[in-house]
Amino acid sequence: MKWKPWLMGVVVAAALLQANAVCAYKTEVLVKADNKDDFATLVVAVRQQMQPGGRYEFVDAHERETVETNLAAMQSLLDKYGTVAQMDMNTKIQLFNDQEVVNAILTRRDDERLVCESVPPLGSHISRTSCRTYREIEIERRDTQNLKMQMLQVPALRGKPRNG
Repeated sequence: MKWKPWLMGVVVAAALLQANAVCAYKTEVLVKADNKDDFATLVVAVRQQMQPGGRYEFVDAHERETVETNLAAMQSLLDKYGTVAQMDMNTKIQLFNDQEVVNAILTRRDDERLVCESVPPLGSHISRTSCRTYREIEIERRDTQNLKMQMLQVPALRGKPRNG
C-alpha cells in the first residue's frame, strides 16, 4: 500500500520533466526592420536562405509569395520613412504586422526547428518523446513520396504464358 503514492509521485515527476524538455526552446526574431540599409541586407539573406539547401528551403510557393509581398511592403515603408523612429504609429503597426507574417512563415519552415512528439513504441502503451528537426521530417516525407512515385511507375510483372 505504501508503494502506490510513491509510484504515482514518480510518474507525475517524469511527466513534468518530459513536458519541460519538450517546451524548452527559444524562438527568435528572424526578420526585424529598423532602418532601410540593414533591412535591404536582411532581405538578401532571407531570399538566399529560401533557395534549395538554405535554412528556409521548405517554404512553399504560396508562402514564398506571401513573404515576398510583405518584404516589399516593409521595404516601401522604410524607403518612405528611412527608420522606424520616423514613422507614425499606424505605419509602425503596419510594419510590425508585415514583419510578424514573415517571421511566422519562416519560423514554421525553419529547417532547424525542433519538432517533438509523444509516440508509444510498437508493443507498448508507454509513450516516449521523439524529437527531430523539421529538415529531417521533410526529407523523410520527400523520400517517401519519391519512393511511392517510383513504385507506381514500375510496370506490374506479368507471368509468361506457358508453352505446352
